[in-house]
Amino acid sequence: MNIETICVCGAGTMGSGIAQVAAQHGYKTILFDVSQAMLDKSRHAMEKNLLSQVAKNKMTTEEKQSTLSYLTFTQNITDCVADVIIEAIVEKEEAKVALINNLKAFNSPQTIFATNTSSLSVTSIGQKSGSAERVAGMHFFNPAYIMKLVEIVEGAATDKSVTAALVTFAQSLGKTPVICKDFPGFIVNRVARHYYLEAMQMVEDGLADIETIDEMMEAAGFKMGPFKLMDLIGLDINYSASTVV
Repeated sequence: MNIETICVCGAGTMGSGIAQVAAQHGYKTILFDVSQAMLDKSRHAMEKNLLSQVAKNKMTTEEKQSTLSYLTFTQNITDCVADVIIEAIVEKEEAKVALINNLKAFNSPQTIFATNTSSLSVTSIGQKSGSAERVAGMHFFNPAYIMKLVEIVEGAATDKSVTAALVTFAQSLGKTPVICKDFPGFIVNRVARHYYLEAMQMVEDGLADIETIDEMMEAAGFKMGPFKLMDLIGLDINYSASTVV
């Protein structure tokens, strides 16, 4: 499949990061959100991130301008026509299914729908959308424009050509794709539950405070302590993943 246009639905931290990295790698990228305020916040965050990369000599001013030229910000869902559509909206299955069903009405029968869910069932989302063969998980990690790992999650009915296309796409973004089956928490979130939940249990038991635990885990080699990481991910997303697992 020749992938040229990407649409990201949801202009939160994750969606913005995915859109930025796609545009940086030369894909025509549409970022959709129902909130203009979120789109404005996203645009500002991207410009700040790109300026930081220029300041660190990781990209040129011309490359920054090129990245911005590939981006379109929109509140109009009918603008969301693309080869691959990545949803990064609220972590609720019914909302994700409704969005995919809406998008199907004006997209090609070949359009791939990738869900960035961190723990919900890709199989269930695919089945309820009525296009299970072209629905897969594409789970990025925060911040998406820096973190290399992407979990490519196969639902029970995901077509192998869809998996292959998403692997190739992820590699074109400079990412390291790992294919996994659809089970609660996939790989990373299943393993990571202990990092978050045990840290919270320690605070609840009075063994240490939040700042100390973060400091100790970072001193042990983790890039971020569990509480800082939960703040970055969002407590709502982290709670949802914990509940599912």
